Amino acid sequence: MAFNNIIRIFLPKDKIFYEVFENIAANLNDMIAELKAALNEPDKTKMFAMLAKLEDGEHKNDEYTHQIFVELSKNFITPFDREDIHYLATSLDDIADYMYACAKKMLTYNVEDVDIYMKELVMISEKSIMALSDALFKLRSMKNVSQIRQECVLINSLENEADDVLDKAISNLFAKNTDAVQIIKLKDIYQDLEIISDKCEDASNVIESIIIKYA
Repeated sequence: MAFNNIIRIFLPKDKIFYEVFENIAANLNDMIAELKAALNEPDKTKMFAMLAKLEDGEHKNDEYTHQIFVELSKNFITPFDREDIHYLATSLDDIADYMYACAKKMLTYNVEDVDIYMKELVMISEKSIMALSDALFKLRSMKNVSQIRQECVLINSLENEADDVLDKAISNLFAKNTDAVQIIKLKDIYQDLEIISDKCEDASNVIESIIIKYA
């Protein structure tokens, strides 16, 4: 048997890792769209119902992450380093976790008044997740490395923008609010919203590492 034929026996028969990462990207886009819609919903009952639905997205992401780990245990040969696959899956799962954490805290704290800072942070996260999704879909072919790098640069820039919004939000919070409980609640939510963009940057850093090794 020729050596090339032997190699083909051990190669994955499908692109399962790419497929699952693309499914995760689609799920994250759905989650951030749901979170954005909830924060722009004037009817508070509807807003809380929409926030509660993010738990479904978080569970779905957990299932995809578990699928990645199962495939890692089954496949000897992977599209790129096993460690990078693990780090990327974990980073993407963190994004879903913090979106759900933010929604859950808004429900737990019974936060009815959504301010401009929350909306700005969600809009930044939406842009970050869209850029991350584009980068993930381009990983399959590795033909648009320069575009993948551009998406990663954009995500980094958006994370800096989110930092600035968080600083303004907290500054305004302490300047205009004397209710200690309210300060704690809103500060907690602001920080979770900002961490979403941090986690997008973590995932983009893994993608950059991948393209440096394989592009």
